Amino acid sequence: MTTSDLIGKIIQLVGGIAIFAAVVGLILFFIDKAPKRGRDVLQLIAFLAPAVILLGIGLVYPAIRTAGAAFADKTGQFVGLDNFVWMFTQPEALVTLRNTIIWVILVPTVSTVIGLAYANFIDRSRGEKIYKSLIFMPFAISFVGAGIIWKFVYEYRPEGRDQIGLLNQILVWFGQEPVLWLQTAPLNTILLIIVMIWVQTGFAVVVLSASIKGIPAEQLEAAELDGTNGWQRFTNVVLPGIRGALVVVVTTISIATLKVFDIVRTMTGGNFETSVVANEMYTQAFRALEPGRGSALALILFVLVLPIVVYNVRVLRKQKEIR
Repeated sequence: MTTSDLIGKIIQLVGGIAIFAAVVGLILFFIDKAPKRGRDVLQLIAFLAPAVILLGIGLVYPAIRTAGAAFADKTGQFVGLDNFVWMFTQPEALVTLRNTIIWVILVPTVSTVIGLAYANFIDRSRGEKIYKSLIFMPFAISFVGAGIIWKFVYEYRPEGRDQIGLLNQILVWFGQEPVLWLQTAPLNTILLIIVMIWVQTGFAVVVLSASIKGIPAEQLEAAELDGTNGWQRFTNVVLPGIRGALVVVVTTISIATLKVFDIVRTMTGGNFETSVVANEMYTQAFRALEPGRGSALALILFVLVLPIVVYNVRVLRKQKEIR
């Protein structure tokens, strides 16, 4: 870039800032000169308008375009439900849907159960902060980072070579042959799910532990005086007291699981029957150059997420009414 080009860019930037400042100044001037009742309305509009505009440009408009593209082919011609027919008839697409269902069943269930058990066991223990930090650390790692870490755990080298994968090295120590973990279906899908569980369990522990601490100590003491054992106190006092937190944890992890892309893309690329809806959406739209199929998968993903969100809202609303 030459000096003149750089100066031109700077002038454009300064000009844009000046125009923005002038528009804001005019808005504030008219708000100040307006009557008091009208001034409140104008202030509300002025504060909400930028967010509404950005929401429309970044969310509403793309959603409408995606919905329209789901009923068209790669040339933009209307094809009706052909993309959805492909999704529910082709073996590869059916494997993708099957894998997504498996992910959504296992990840939220196992993550929540492990997180709840862990949070309950370490509650008010001596090293509680350290225990929480250790299990929360994976949640602070990006999905790509987690995928790379676990890809080394599952790494394969032919027999006779030094194994850099932890699992295969353990097999070699016990006199077994190394295994192509990430290429063996359907085991590879379960191994990818383990990575997601490893990441999400920390979130479940933190939320549920905070909720457990919110249970009044008087309730636990009263239950103990009534002669209940630990399991009875857990099922009759703790679980009802943290129901709202459980709903939040399960729904949040379920939505994150439905959208999982990074782990699959990093570890297998969706090959060897490991693809999920979000990964297949990317593959069809940007690799296979079939935006219609990718858009149809995006709509299916939206339909799968919507009931979870609606249920979460209904539960939280009921709890608010009770309070």
